[in-house]
Amino acid sequence: MEMPTSKEDAPTKQIFILSGQSNMSGRGGVTKHHHWDGVVPPECHPNASILRLSAKLHWDPAHEPLHADIDAKKVCGVGPGMSFANTVRERVGVVGLVPCAVGGTAIKEWARGEHLYESMVARARESVKGGGEIRALLWYQGESDTLHQHDAEAYQGNMDRFINNVREDLGLPSLPIIQVAIASGDERYMEKVREAQFKINLPNVVCIDAKGLPLKEDNLHLTTEAQVRLGHMLADACLTNFAPSQAPPHP
Repeated sequence: MEMPTSKEDAPTKQIFILSGQSNMSGRGGVTKHHHWDGVVPPECHPNASILRLSAKLHWDPAHEPLHADIDAKKVCGVGPGMSFANTVRERVGVVGLVPCAVGGTAIKEWARGEHLYESMVARARESVKGGGEIRALLWYQGESDTLHQHDAEAYQGNMDRFINNVREDLGLPSLPIIQVAIASGDERYMEKVREAQFKINLPNVVCIDAKGLPLKEDNLHLTTEAQVRLGHMLADACLTNFAPSQAPPHP
């Protein structure tokens, strides 16, 4: 009889933090009547190699909607996380997703000392306790900072601080950050926030552009199809810029 595999023999989880606001937590397939249609594209199907850290800090099989128990006051649907994970798992092995995004949140709510920030850091720290390595933070936020000129003008400084604080608090000074430049928001200051996002000039920070991806009729949230494409874009950015030195052997 075979002995059970020890923890030491188990594949090391490659952990990705998913953070930001509603387009990261996912509204794909959520109707205007606040109901998720339940449609899961093939690119977002569950896989035994993809896990998620639940709100109760347990590793569970990952499935849509990834943020249901995190962005719990809103109806969640398809986000970019599962299509991202399905794309990178063939290169990195077991993927551990740590959902942290909450809809309608401004960057100042992600400042060190604020609840959302401290919860994200605590979840990230917990994620490595059973073994694993935090590979990157995926960040899609900024729509809430397009409403007022002051917030838009302060965005770059706030984002710089956020990145430096996360890296310091996790003890990962080179933690890769993949940021999504927003595709929607209040037209008055949307371009100012996008400009700030592209101006972030810190090592190991990559910005990809969501502009042009299809939006739902609310002109704010990405469609399910757009979320699948965004997941692939995030995966491409991750594998191109921060690929592991060699792919894990296939079983």
